[in-house]
Amino acid sequence: MTRPSSAPRGEHTPAPGATWETRLVRTEQVIDDDQPDPVPNRKTRRAMQRAARRNK
Repeated sequence: MTRPSSAPRGEHTPAPGATWETRLVRTEQVIDDDQPDPVPNRKTRRAMQRAARRNK
């Protein structure tokens, strides 16, 4: 079994600009009051069904 090295490893420096290339994307949707409610996605529908089964 080998011992750990007494010399600490240097820091890992990422490629230039690699950490600042992230774009913020807005995922919210603005819906007018006159519009009908949007259809919930599959994950939300399944969660609502699970909650309804639990409350019976």
